[in-house]
Amino acid sequence: MNIAVARTLSGRQDIVRLASNENPDGCSPTVMKALASPSFEPWRYADPACTALRAALGEKAAIDPGLIVVGNGSEEMIAAISRAVLSPGAYVVTTVPSFGLHEIEPLAVGAKVAKIPMTAEMGFDLPALETAIAAQPKIVFISSPWNPVGPGLDHAALQRLIAAVRPGTLFVLDEAYFEFSDPGAPDGIEVLRDSGIDYVVLRTFSKAYGLAALRVGYALCSTIELAAVIAAAKTPFNVNGAAQIAAIAALADEGWMRASASRARAERERVAAALAGLGFRVAPSQTNFLFFDCNGDSGRLAASLLGQGIIVKAWRESGYERYMRVTIGSPADNDRLIAALQGLAGQ
Repeated sequence: MNIAVARTLSGRQDIVRLASNENPDGCSPTVMKALASPSFEPWRYADPACTALRAALGEKAAIDPGLIVVGNGSEEMIAAISRAVLSPGAYVVTTVPSFGLHEIEPLAVGAKVAKIPMTAEMGFDLPALETAIAAQPKIVFISSPWNPVGPGLDHAALQRLIAAVRPGTLFVLDEAYFEFSDPGAPDGIEVLRDSGIDYVVLRTFSKAYGLAALRVGYALCSTIELAAVIAAAKTPFNVNGAAQIAAIAALADEGWMRASASRARAERERVAAALAGLGFRVAPSQTNFLFFDCNGDSGRLAASLLGQGIIVKAWRESGYERYMRVTIGSPADNDRLIAALQGLAGQ
């Protein structure tokens, strides 16, 4: 929701934004310094191949930069993958609740989408996913950590899904929230590197690196040929000059990102415990947000919170209207959310 609208509706100026999973720490000071340098020339077209950024990403991941495609957020990469790989009538598998574009972009090119529901424990239904993947869909879109629910696949679970993939299926692992995972969580790039299947791993600078406004995401592909096909399906000059400079600077200050993600993990556990203490059933999370059962219509609860100047995300997917997703914000913002929920519970 637009912050000006939220101020009008709530009558408050001090709005807490907990709907879009932004980083409350902002971004690295290194990024701000880079954007203020003479190397940023707004009057010039940016490098359409993102050569310097792909080189930096290739060094970080220890892979050939030719396997990397950079996009205007990982959302553009989802659209490009769908346009490059799918045709009308093709079959796609994803989960539900889902990150909307995993369904929207395939539908836009005429594909059919099968969505595997989460379990009663708010986790991945591995047997159902294995069966759906073994049916040889053209693409499998899996978020791990899972937006909007929160859990991540462990090593054994990820290997189970990889083993179900048959020739002709592209396995797309969306790791937009990877940096918030607990230590020891599988790194999709490392796990898939020698898997022998066709794959894409999606990552983004929007979340842990705090570059949401600049929109930089990337796809790491199993083959040069696949990367070339996806790159051909994106728009020209898709990643602006400021975004490329900022992303390279962010990679140069990984320590800042890791410290920020560590703070988010600690707050995530604190807020999850508080929500559980208020009687909400909270999904396990490896992200910078929490997904929980509101014990009623989440839209009503979201409206009540908005009245107190707190923006959250009521989930409206069919069958999941009782659920809400809230971003892990600053400690002060999280305290306001908890206090508001306590007050509403006491009414």
